Amino acid sequence: MTDALAEAPDSIESETDESGAIGSSGSVFETKPEWDNGNLPAWFTQAREDAWNEFLTLPMPGRKDESWRFANVKLHEFSSFQAFDADAVQIEQLIEKSRGLAEASARVIFVNGRLVKIDAGGEGVVCLPFIDALAECGEVIEKHFMNRQGELGGRKFAALHAARTDSGVFVYVPKGIEVAHPVEVFHWVVGDNATAFPHTLVVTDQNSSVAVVEHFQSANDDEAGFAVGAVELVANAGSRIKYVGSQRWGSKVKAVNLALTEVERDASVTGCFIQLGSAWCRSEAVSHLNGPGANSDMIAVAIATGEQEIDQRTLQHHAQPNTTSDLLYKNALYGQSRSIFAGLIQVDEGAHQTDAYQTCRNLLLSNEVEANSMPGLEINADGVKCSHGSTSSQIDDDEIFYFVARGITPTIARKLIAIGFATEPIERLKNDAVEEMLVAQIGQRFEEVTR
Repeated sequence: MTDALAEAPDSIESETDESGAIGSSGSVFETKPEWDNGNLPAWFTQAREDAWNEFLTLPMPGRKDESWRFANVKLHEFSSFQAFDADAVQIEQLIEKSRGLAEASARVIFVNGRLVKIDAGGEGVVCLPFIDALAECGEVIEKHFMNRQGELGGRKFAALHAARTDSGVFVYVPKGIEVAHPVEVFHWVVGDNATAFPHTLVVTDQNSSVAVVEHFQSANDDEAGFAVGAVELVANAGSRIKYVGSQRWGSKVKAVNLALTEVERDASVTGCFIQLGSAWCRSEAVSHLNGPGANSDMIAVAIATGEQEIDQRTLQHHAQPNTTSDLLYKNALYGQSRSIFAGLIQVDEGAHQTDAYQTCRNLLLSNEVEANSMPGLEINADGVKCSHGSTSSQIDDDEIFYFVARGITPTIARKLIAIGFATEPIERLKNDAVEEMLVAQIGQRFEEVTR
């Protein structure tokens, strides 16, 4: 594997047919994908075939499914969504709009699931398009690709993702390499009822470190869309991964995000998910702590308005002794929006000296919002320190009075309090450039919802 990963392409740009959108394939829920298998590994071709057959046999989640408790299943209508390409003009415009961090070790841009630009290979990090990585590092991808997804109720969506994935990014950091600047990835959806199935696999070898920042955005806010994304983070012994997924889909997009983390001995992973857009978003985050000394930080911020529904399901799985995890989810709710949080800390037999925390906090900024929280513990070991909790509250009148006494209007006071509430978790990233970017995105979102 090391030889195959020795070099990555410096830059790739797509050649686009100027005739316009192409490749429409009917509803992604009803039409079997037409795969161009080419020289792809046989195992991957079979995996996609098996996934499509599994997708067809699995029922859609219903209101009686415990893992979908409180979810509005009436929102699960996806028959109108199709897979198609953007045209050349749209792609060039979106490449120009793909601006985030001032410095990055690699940048990758996708439009409707199609790779349109990649600048990769700096600072020792290997960053490859998913299809190229299959050819060069197939053994690594076969070991991790979608092997444990759908553990929290989203198995049907995981199967659909596995069947339709033919694009994405593979990030590998060799042993002992510490990458100074993040890898930055942009995923765009353009066109009414367009779809995307982004897949990201990050693997760090022993004692290495990397940060990855992904942006999920719509070209036009008034266009409907559907996205099922998966991110897999694999931190080998002594390594560190920081991952940020910033979701800013348009207000008519339905999205599912599946996140799986594998943390080995003395390794550490921080996963941060920012939910600022979409009409409905289902987020499933699973963290497996597989070796002594493993640590997992799970962070999320959601700002919802209108009739948005943010559905969050998490699992902190402690499989070995002397492991730690800390989860902090914060939701700021406006209008008639809803949030759902269901989290479980699971401690296996023999996983003694586990130290785990789980906190979900909801800030209710309207009398019509709804926050549902179901934290849980499942402990099968001794000498553990585990706690969980959830709070839902409005802004206290005394806090408003404090601001008003200093000449700040109640409206601005509420906004400032909400911004402070939402930005606190991202301080855990300990990366000034990333934190500054996320604070700006969160501030812009609050400006939009409080107009």
